[in-house]
Amino acid sequence: MQKIGQIGNDQVENRKYSATTILKFFLCSILGIFMFFLPLTINGKNSIPLDHLVGWIRTTFSSIIVYYILVIVILGALYPFYKKTWNSSWIEASISFLKVFGAIAAVLVVFNIGPAWLMAEDMGPYWYNALLTPIGVLVPIGAVFLALLVGYGLLEFIGILMQPIMRPFWKTPGRSAVDAVASFVGSYSIGLLITNRIFKEGKYTAKEAAIIATGFSTVSATFMIVVANTLDLMSIWNLYFWTTFFVTFLVTAITVRIWPIRNMSNNYYKNKPGDPEQIVTKNRLKHAWNEGLTTAEHAKSIWKNIIENVKDGIVMAMGILPTIMSIGLIGLLLVNNTPIFDYLAYIFYPLTYLLQIAEPLLAAKAAVINLIDMFLPSLVILEAPLETRFIIAVLSISAILFFSALIPCILSTEIPINVGQMIVIWFIRTVLTLIIATPIVYLLL
Repeated sequence: MQKIGQIGNDQVENRKYSATTILKFFLCSILGIFMFFLPLTINGKNSIPLDHLVGWIRTTFSSIIVYYILVIVILGALYPFYKKTWNSSWIEASISFLKVFGAIAAVLVVFNIGPAWLMAEDMGPYWYNALLTPIGVLVPIGAVFLALLVGYGLLEFIGILMQPIMRPFWKTPGRSAVDAVASFVGSYSIGLLITNRIFKEGKYTAKEAAIIATGFSTVSATFMIVVANTLDLMSIWNLYFWTTFFVTFLVTAITVRIWPIRNMSNNYYKNKPGDPEQIVTKNRLKHAWNEGLTTAEHAKSIWKNIIENVKDGIVMAMGILPTIMSIGLIGLLLVNNTPIFDYLAYIFYPLTYLLQIAEPLLAAKAAVINLIDMFLPSLVILEAPLETRFIIAVLSISAILFFSALIPCILSTEIPINVGQMIVIWFIRTVLTLIIATPIVYLLL
């Protein structure tokens, strides 16, 4: 199968595809789009079909799901020790022990035997039920429909069409559109796996890989559903999703042009000769059509693809749930019992005040907390006005970098970027997001 960027410019092969291949391309892509992007009203609730399905599963099997989540958390805590990767670096060791702490906390919460501070309604039980449970159900179920959305040619089709846009706007090859969309509709872990592999193959420079990792590797649409549900934004889901999409990628277009990304190396992996992308300049739509259908033609069977994606979804849930439990609880303890984030909020307070965001100090506090975990800011602004909730919901996604999951994931790849650089990029993205998102939100709402 041809790869994006390896297609001739002038001559397009006039291949004929079977009706089965064409149907597979259209039906799988349309069903994936339907489940992720077309809201329906069921029993008075307006949301996307995936959210309705997950809600029904959580309601119908609530007693089983509590223990399913617990099993996932425990397995996730044991996995680094089983794979013998827990001591591969100090970061991995730290994260591994945090996962153990998260598993212990989850056991105490489920069996109601924890200390008073953990069992308080706004601590362990809330975190377990409000975040771990929906994510633990959403990720594997979402993986089923993600298999349809990204496995049968739609991403390849989009990638060819996006070639003339990616380089001028984001200074990355057209093939990076696949990474960007895979991250946004799938997960940052999928996106980072793709990015790391392509970087090691010499198809991205170090700078391009860093741009993609810190600018495109957002939490997935399924995580966005959790944020939108928490902040009561599901009735305006499409407005929230597309505003976040626009702001995130506009911020990335700016960050690639300023320090520290601007000064990063343009060398390929281990300074080896690279394999730059060949640009398609003619017959673009036909190239895109051929690439999409060729992918569909060579794709695995739908059932096999779904099974593999569900397996990957469960492994991903195992990787993130115990970390979210531990770092989330530590973050909640600091938020609820110390003034540290109240003081740190003054870093962004002048900006939120100048932007006239309702409750500017609260918004500034949420912005700071976002570095710890992308979900914690939502808990800080639950009672805030709609505009503030919307702005922080956008920021939670657009800032991209946070310590409970994404930063350790990037550090585990071969991409040459350090913690200090990521904190600087997070700060810049936070400032830019607030400046860009605030007028848009007040204009649209």
